[in-house]
Amino acid sequence: MFAVLIAFYAATGTLFVWLTSSSPVHGRFKTFVGVAAPFISTVSVLFSLLTGFLASDISDRNRQAWRAVHSESSAAETLHTLSPATGEDMARIRGPLRIYLQSVVTDDWPRMADGDHSADTDAAFEALLREVSDSRMAPAAGQAVHTALLNAVIRIRDARADRLALASDRTNDIKWLTVLILGIITQFAIALVHLERPRAHGAGVAVFSLAAIVALGLIALQEHPFSGAISISPAPLENALATVSAPK
Repeated sequence: MFAVLIAFYAATGTLFVWLTSSSPVHGRFKTFVGVAAPFISTVSVLFSLLTGFLASDISDRNRQAWRAVHSESSAAETLHTLSPATGEDMARIRGPLRIYLQSVVTDDWPRMADGDHSADTDAAFEALLREVSDSRMAPAAGQAVHTALLNAVIRIRDARADRLALASDRTNDIKWLTVLILGIITQFAIALVHLERPRAHGAGVAVFSLAAIVALGLIALQEHPFSGAISISPAPLENALATVSAPK
């Protein structure tokens, strides 16, 4: 992402410097001489605000993703802990639960990088839900425990739904486009203020572009919570799988 941002803002910045100082039409830009320096702030403030909003949205989405993964693993471990109350050595629940967690870790999780999900994991969860909701389990476990088991399964379902929704969310695309365009407009504002000073224009564009590249690059590293350089780890679900798979 850093390479893309460097190429993008280097190209636009160089274009503005060339247009206003060396291009065949640079004389036309001289008619705008006199734009006051404070004019830059009207655009740069908008760029800064929207960049901050974008960073806040992405950070909040990552926190939600982290909570969803931990909630799913916690619910799975709760289901495993309560399963001995069924009086059947937990085999009826542990088997489908292990299959579900294996499917999440090996199939569902990799697909989230593309905003997709696994149909096999859907089927594994349905099998787990059918097993836990079996009316024959209530007499063996007791109504209170059976209700707790069902609640744990529902928590797994809800947490997975949140996880998949966050993985497929692309609502920030328009914000990214707006931020990038505002960055270009800010470069143009710098050009208007320094029409008579090409070296100052180049220095101003370089400093702004460097700041924009660093800020937007760091934000972009966290954009997708389940893929990329900085992403949520499946370790909690892997730990839950290890717990469920441990011999009894």
